[in-house]
Amino acid sequence: MNRLLLVNGPNLNLLGTREPGIYGSATLADVERITTEAAAAAGFEVRAIQSNHEGVLIDAIHAAREDCTGIVINPGGLTHTSVSLRDALTGIGLPFAEVHISDVYAREEFRHHSYLHDVAAVRIVGRGVEGYADAVRELVALL
Repeated sequence: MNRLLLVNGPNLNLLGTREPGIYGSATLADVERITTEAAAAAGFEVRAIQSNHEGVLIDAIHAAREDCTGIVINPGGLTHTSVSLRDALTGIGLPFAEVHISDVYAREEFRHHSYLHDVAAVRIVGRGVEGYADAVRELVALL
């Protein structure tokens, strides 16, 4: 069976309680369920990781090249700051989908820049947690 790595970055463990006016009431468990269901419908399984530590995420991305065919990632605040995360994603050569729950372009100016946007195979912005299912469907269509 094909496998996707689901990566959620810093502070996404707070979904459901963190700024619900921006991120809604869905939890990280809901995100993982939505992603897993969308992947299963396409014949894929999902391995999920969330960490507030950049190196842990990079290690998981490196390991994905062993048994995954693609990555769905919401890098959180690392979107706007991490060249290392970009290098990890481009370095392993797997296609990936960048997901953002909120519309980053309707928010603070610093959120408008992504270090991943030009190397992501798929980019989903502002569709809430259902954007993860959209990302899976669009990424699987490319695989």
